[in-house]
Amino acid sequence: MHRSMHRPTTTLLAAATTLCGGAAFAQDFERGPRNTDIPPAHPWQFRAPLEDSGVDPADEVLAGDLVHPWGIAVLPDEAGYLVTERPGRLRHVAMDGTLSDPISGVPEVVAERQGGLLDVALSPDFAESRRIYMTYAKPVGDGQSATAAAYATLSEDMGAIEDVTDIFVQEPGATAPMHFGSRVLFDDDGHVYVTTGEHFTERYRQYAQDLDKTYGKTIRLTLDGEVPQDNPFVGEDGAVESIWSYGHRNIQGAEMIDGTLWVIEHGPAGGDELNMVEPGANYGWPVITYGENYDGSTVADGAAQQEGMEQPVYFWDPVIAPAGMVRYEGDAFPEWQGDLLVGSLTPGGIVRLELEDGRVAAEERLLFELGRVRDVAVDADGSVLAITDFENGQLVRITPEGSS
Repeated sequence: MHRSMHRPTTTLLAAATTLCGGAAFAQDFERGPRNTDIPPAHPWQFRAPLEDSGVDPADEVLAGDLVHPWGIAVLPDEAGYLVTERPGRLRHVAMDGTLSDPISGVPEVVAERQGGLLDVALSPDFAESRRIYMTYAKPVGDGQSATAAAYATLSEDMGAIEDVTDIFVQEPGATAPMHFGSRVLFDDDGHVYVTTGEHFTERYRQYAQDLDKTYGKTIRLTLDGEVPQDNPFVGEDGAVESIWSYGHRNIQGAEMIDGTLWVIEHGPAGGDELNMVEPGANYGWPVITYGENYDGSTVADGAAQQEGMEQPVYFWDPVIAPAGMVRYEGDAFPEWQGDLLVGSLTPGGIVRLELEDGRVAAEERLLFELGRVRDVAVDADGSVLAITDFENGQLVRITPEGSS
């Protein structure tokens, strides 16, 4: 097992400053000063040891000229990849990096601020159905937008999607094109999950606690968009029955681990969270948080614990600004087997989390030089794929050629 290969990190990266969510943070590889002095409820929730897996990964650009790519899906049989671009384009990238023209049939999106075409995932039965799922900022009402999820059929030549069908549209619409959440993924029992955000503003963030609204929630549906009858709020008066959990801020990473949904979400200044989601549970935002507002004021009454609200498995202060994440299962990096790989927007690169008994036992920062990593995936050969969120974004392949 690779656990015995870890050794303390000895080389520290220089401090870097970047912009996330309207606030600048300086953070070095030692993680830097906190925004708040709120103590963790449990010592294992915060600042697990920084360790070195003994891998010096190499990266190469597979495709460039992607405009703010957001989501990636690996096609079977070495057929390449689907990549979304936030302005509203879906692309096919061949194994050799050839970038297709935009795939036709993509629904209209609100490509403002954080909105646009967001995640993409293959249906569990893609090989037979050619069905894909997408999330996007959908125009609703007068100047409003909402997180939406839809499925569609990808043509054999990968030039078009057809029969686009919405299975979820967040309600109500929002005038703030921020915090869409927007990962889409599946379990092994015929369910699709969609993560949402709470649209950022002081008014909208309160909706994360409201069960009659789908802001700041995880959503669970059948693959055709029906509400499963074992969802936790089915039959509860006034509740949206598709809700699986609530009290989230802005979930941009999600993964299934042994049949349980894990999510990673943006905090404000500090307070990014990794959560293991239980059905019907309340994760506290904006009532409790380990962060503070960007202007330095407290969120709500400054508390991080309250009865009836869940504690995060792990949190960061200062932030890593977490985006997509994937559990590594492959042959190329045996040192990382079973670990979570998380895209970081601030300070950038990839954060590796070693999980033991449902907790984070160690943390490693990798490939800082990539900058804003919006999503990560594992290819069939075990190499890691990352997309960088820039005007001239890239699809990057990461291999263990530099292993020590």
